Amino acid sequence: MNEAKHIFSNISVEGSLFDFINNEVCIGLNITAEGFFESLSEILNELQKDNIDLLKKRDTLQSQINEWHIKNKRIDPESYKAFLKDIGYIVPNPESFSINVDEVDPEISQIAGPQLVVPITNERFVLNAVNARWGSLFDSLYGTNVIPNKGSMRTSFAHNLQRVNRTAELACDFLDEVAPLKGASYRQIASKVRYKGALIFNLNDGEVATLVNPEQFIGLSDTGNVLLQNNNLHIEIVGDQERSFHKSGIFDVILESAITTIVDFEDSASTVTYDEKIHAYRNYLGLMKRELNTTFTKGGETLTRSLNKDKKYTNSNGKVFSLSGTSLTLVRNVGIHMMTELVTNLDGSPIPEGILDAMVTSLIALHDLKIKANSKKGSFYIVKPKLHGPEEVEFTMKLFSLVEKALSLKENTLKIGIMDEERRTTLNLKACIHAARNRIIFINTGFLDRTGDEIHTSMMAGAMRCKNLIKEEVWYSVYESHNVNVGLECGLFNKAQIGKGMWAQPDQMREMLDNKMIHLEAGANCSWVPSPTAATLHATHYHRFDVFERQKELLSKPQQVNQEDLLVIPFLKLPEQMSEDKIINEINNNAQSILGYVVKWINQGIGCSKVQDINHVGLMEDRATLRISSQHMANWLHHKICSKEQVNKAFQDMAIVVDEQNKYDPNHIPLAPGYDSFAYQASLALAIEGLDQPNGYTEEILISYRRKFLEAKQVK
Repeated sequence: MNEAKHIFSNISVEGSLFDFINNEVCIGLNITAEGFFESLSEILNELQKDNIDLLKKRDTLQSQINEWHIKNKRIDPESYKAFLKDIGYIVPNPESFSINVDEVDPEISQIAGPQLVVPITNERFVLNAVNARWGSLFDSLYGTNVIPNKGSMRTSFAHNLQRVNRTAELACDFLDEVAPLKGASYRQIASKVRYKGALIFNLNDGEVATLVNPEQFIGLSDTGNVLLQNNNLHIEIVGDQERSFHKSGIFDVILESAITTIVDFEDSASTVTYDEKIHAYRNYLGLMKRELNTTFTKGGETLTRSLNKDKKYTNSNGKVFSLSGTSLTLVRNVGIHMMTELVTNLDGSPIPEGILDAMVTSLIALHDLKIKANSKKGSFYIVKPKLHGPEEVEFTMKLFSLVEKALSLKENTLKIGIMDEERRTTLNLKACIHAARNRIIFINTGFLDRTGDEIHTSMMAGAMRCKNLIKEEVWYSVYESHNVNVGLECGLFNKAQIGKGMWAQPDQMREMLDNKMIHLEAGANCSWVPSPTAATLHATHYHRFDVFERQKELLSKPQQVNQEDLLVIPFLKLPEQMSEDKIINEINNNAQSILGYVVKWINQGIGCSKVQDINHVGLMEDRATLRISSQHMANWLHHKICSKEQVNKAFQDMAIVVDEQNKYDPNHIPLAPGYDSFAYQASLALAIEGLDQPNGYTEEILISYRRKFLEAKQVK
């Protein structure tokens, strides 16, 4: 591979990136690598200073807020709000408006359902997620704690027939609820169905049954599987009494599950080296060209995984039609605070990575524009994280416009999903949506980053509540409802997604089923889940509850949010009365969380992983959860709730715990007893130096220590 740098006007491009664009991406496109990088140079010339100035403004605002809190130990809500307006942290709301976005795929505008987020760096995970458009309800029930794994229901290598029957009963009960039969239950179904002007189910007692609502019948597969529809979602009933392990003639129920998937270049991905970043781009290229595949070994068997084909059915009029076999894919670029040396200015300084991401991912998406396998409407869907207020949204809109011109795309081809995960965006959400009104297809309450930013922004105001109690404060519930209300007020109904954040316990599916309906009841038409299995189970919520009807109800009774409630800081109550045991328990909890995540990030380059918490419960961790834990420790250190000595001891004690939790991982490098590894040093630095990290972000420390680790590994 040619590693020589390539010079274009004002930039220098790494040879490996040039070769990738030239030899892989541009093949089949009406654009050359030289033309692409010349356009990138022009965009950087126009926008790079603006990018830097916006980051400087973040720092200036944070400094002003810090100074105000230092001077004002008692917070008067009106005075605080007035101050934030004076410094431009809160801006005036625009006049009433409605977004005007066209060429939006129905998966975003018309269908409510689960959404997956997956690191683009892992091909197997990407394929699993994108293929999770359809999932087996039987598998999802049988293989999770929805059915308690104990006693006679315990899973085993062989099928537990009692558990199988319970699985079938639950699936049939679900069908009875969402697509009921006249005078019968799906538990009574035999294997054969007929269509004679209506769908006819044969029952195991020789009788027949039809649907209460015949319009729910959509078609039959070539093998006779029944396709139903409910709340714009599809259900495929697989009838096969001969293969069934249970009494019903229903062999499986296949649910349309992950309607959309975000492939992630940001918090769940680790792309520190040039090769890692190009690998991520290459995976996205494979996805857009429908060529992505991977080979792996499972259970001693070598398997190859690729993208699902579309599913074909025949309707009641004999017409053959297809349904997508894969999720509609959105791509999350990095935030404006990230820099990259894959491309540098001629003085050797790095360029904003978000600008490079926008150009490269859009160039790659040109392949889909030719075949329209992802977006049938010919749109590119880019999720932008960590935007702080409308100015940064406006900057992103200018970037998108320049990318469109560079790639000869129609205006507004590039659509934006805005993560409502920073305090300044929440307080100015209407103005942010207005800035993106011709492109916006998504807003989402990213409560993890939002909590991290809440802590960092108010760092000087006082000590924060224990981490697990911050969500109990008024700002959190108001934040969640405010996002929905503002989105509906701005015309997102039937045009864009209003999303909710991640269920972080991938093994606790019973609990997810019990709790995650709240997102639909709040008016969100998509919500994040941690796995394909979770997507299938969460899809049952969208069958049971019509989100769009709920949104209509909310529109008819608009709710005004008191902005002051969003400014309520989650202070620790009576910090002087905190017992030493409670303090130790909290900092142990944070230290264990940090170490468990960082050891995989630094040593293995894993950006998102299931990490056991201090109680050995598996939690999905990424840089957003890391931001919370590190900022919380920094906050308590600053306000002397705990000492540096206590923090050091917590990290040493928890290093032993994390080592024990990872003892079966062959790639784990022990943290104890040396306490001198790069992973350990990075973990400690995130807490000790957390106060000084811009906006409380973790990337600077993580990247620095990951590079040290890789350099040391190379030397050896």
